[in-house]
Amino acid sequence: MGNNIVHKILKSHLVEGEVVAGKTVSLKVDQVYTQDATGTMTWLEFEAIGVDRVKVPVVVSYVDHNMLQTNYMNADDHLFLKSSAEKYGAYFSRPGNGICHQIHLERFASPGKIALGTDSHTPTGGGIGMLAIGVGGLEAATVMAGLPFEMVIPEVVAVRLINSLARPYVTPMDVIMTILKLLSVKGGVGKIIEYGGSGIRDLNVTERATITNMGAELGATTSIFPSDANTLAFLKAQKRPYDWLELKADDDAEYDDFITIDLNNIEPMIAQPHSPDNVVAVKEIVGLKVHQVCIGSCTNSSYQVMKTVASILKGKTVHRDVNLLINPGSKQVYEMLAREGLIADMISAGARILESSCGPCIGMGGAPGSGQVSVRSYNRNFKGRSGTKDALVYLANPVCCAIFALTGEIVDPLSFKDQIPLITEPSEFLINDNLIIPPKESSPDISVIKGPNIKDVPVKEALIDVIEAEVLLKLGSNITTDDIMPAGSQILPLRSNIPAISEFVFKNIDSSFAKRAKAAKNRGGSIVVGGENYGQGSSREHAAIAPMYLGLQAVIAKSFARIHRANLINFGIIPFSFTSEHDFDKIQQGDVLRITNIIDSLKGNQRYTVENRTKGYIFIVMTNLNEKEKDLLLYGGLLPYTKAKIT
Repeated sequence: MGNNIVHKILKSHLVEGEVVAGKTVSLKVDQVYTQDATGTMTWLEFEAIGVDRVKVPVVVSYVDHNMLQTNYMNADDHLFLKSSAEKYGAYFSRPGNGICHQIHLERFASPGKIALGTDSHTPTGGGIGMLAIGVGGLEAATVMAGLPFEMVIPEVVAVRLINSLARPYVTPMDVIMTILKLLSVKGGVGKIIEYGGSGIRDLNVTERATITNMGAELGATTSIFPSDANTLAFLKAQKRPYDWLELKADDDAEYDDFITIDLNNIEPMIAQPHSPDNVVAVKEIVGLKVHQVCIGSCTNSSYQVMKTVASILKGKTVHRDVNLLINPGSKQVYEMLAREGLIADMISAGARILESSCGPCIGMGGAPGSGQVSVRSYNRNFKGRSGTKDALVYLANPVCCAIFALTGEIVDPLSFKDQIPLITEPSEFLINDNLIIPPKESSPDISVIKGPNIKDVPVKEALIDVIEAEVLLKLGSNITTDDIMPAGSQILPLRSNIPAISEFVFKNIDSSFAKRAKAAKNRGGSIVVGGENYGQGSSREHAAIAPMYLGLQAVIAKSFARIHRANLINFGIIPFSFTSEHDFDKIQQGDVLRITNIIDSLKGNQRYTVENRTKGYIFIVMTNLNEKEKDLLLYGGLLPYTKAKIT
C-alpha cells in the first residue's frame, strides 16, 4: 500500500523505529523555534545541558508574547534571548517583528520538513506542508543539543474537503470550528489530521495555516496540507521558491479514519464561552451585545485577512459601545498595510492598532471589562485567559468580527448590506528581514546576559519508590494549562523565575494552592486528581515545572493532553491514569494516598497499588509509558537524563 503525507515525511526523517501507529520512533529534526514566554526556560535548559552550539540546521528564537515592558523583567528576558541566540548559533527575531508562527510561515517553513516549536500552535506550519509539532521547552532543548526527537506515531485521519466556501462571509476559521463542533477538543488526541480533497484548491497557504493552527484545539499532534501549486505560489511570493517541493499522498495511501467536509455547507460559526468547541452558527445568537472585538493573532492576521478587515471598516465608524483592537501578525504584513494606506482606514474607523505580537490572545494587554462580551478572531476562549475572569469571550471569523465591531451586536453577516470585496494574497510580498538577526560564528567572547529575574532551572530528584501525599486538588475534565499556570501581564514576566511564578500555580482555581503545596512538600509532596483531557491548551511547560518546584509528585487523571503529559514526565511528575472511573468518584480533596513499589511496577506491568489511607480502601492506577519515558522518570526528568547521556 502507498504512503500518506505524514508517513512520507516521517520515513524520510527516521533515525530508529518503525512508522506504525502506536510505535515509538526517533526522528531527525530540521527546524526548532522558541518564543519568549517559553523560550527563556528553553534556553536556560539548553545552557544547563552544556552543549556549545545548536545541532539543528535552523533554530529561531522569537519574541512575541512578553511585549509589555512595565518594568525591567521582559526587557531583560529579550536581552537574554538575543545573547543566547548569538552564543549558541540561532536566528533571533527581534521584538516588533511579529508572532512566531506567522513569521516562521513567511520566512522559514518549508514543505516536507519537520519542525518543533515550544508553542502549542506550532502546527500552523502544516499549512505549507511541513510536519510542525508543538513540544515542551525542555524537549526542544534536548533536540537542539543533538538528541533525536522521540514520539509515538499517532493515527492519521484523512479530512477530505470538497467544493468551495461561500466567500467572503465564510472563511477557513469556520471550517476548523465546524470540525471542532464535530470532534470536540478531545477529538484529535493521539491523531494527526491530514487534509486533502478537491476543496483544498480553494485555500491558499495562509488560509490553510488558519485551519492547522486551530487543529491544536482538537488536541491533535499536528495537522498538515499537501504541498501543491498554491504552496509554490506562496513561496514564490515570499521569494523562497527554492524551498518548494511537491508533496502529496499516494493514490492508494492508507489512513486510520476518514472525514468528509462539504465546504458548500459551512456557514459562519462562533465558539461560545468558555471552550473552542462550544460552537454554534452565528445566526443562532444574533442580538447579543458586543463590547470588545479583537482581530489578529497567529490564527487570523495575514495580509489577506487584514486587507479584508480594512475594506469593511473603510469610511465607517466603530460602534460607540465597542472597543476594536487589531494586531497584525507580522512586521511584513504591518508594513505592507501601512504603505497601502490600509492602517489609516482602520484608524479612521476607530480601531486601536496594536503592535505585531500575541497581545490580547495571551492576556498581555487588551483585557475586556468586567463581565463584558469580547468577540475575537483568535483560537482560544478559556475562562480568564483574556485577563478578565468573568469576561465572556467568543471566537468568530475576522469578517464577522469586523461586522460586529460596526453593529455593536452579533448579527447574521449575510444581512450586512455593504459589499465586501474578495481579497487574495499578493503575488509578491515585501521582504524586509532587518529585524531578524542571523546566527553568528562561534566565539568565546560572546556572553549570555542574565538579568536579576532570571534564575536557574530547578531539577527534581530521581524517582522514589513510595509516594505518600495529600490530594491537594480534585478537578474536573478539560483542565487547561491556563488553569494550572495562568498567563497575563502580571505573571508572564516571571517565566524565567520558577520560585516566583510558582506562587501563581492554580491561582484562579484555588488561591491557597501554592501555600498549601509548599507546606505539603515537607510532608512528602502532593498529588492532584483530574478528569479527562487534563492539561489541554498551551504547551507551557511552566504548568509542570512550577508544580514540580512546589512538590507535586503525581497527577492521577482519567486522561491527559499530549503535550502536558510529556511535560509532566520531562520534569519527573508521574502521570497516573485511573483504571476505573468509580475510583475517581470516590477520591476527595484532602485524602492521603500511599503508592508503593513504584519503581518495580514502572519497570513491570505499569499497574500501581494505591491505598487511600484516609478512607481505608485500595485501588489500582496505571501508566502507559514507553521505555524512554520510564528512563526519564527514573532519572527524575529529561534534564538529568540528557546530561547523563551527553556527558
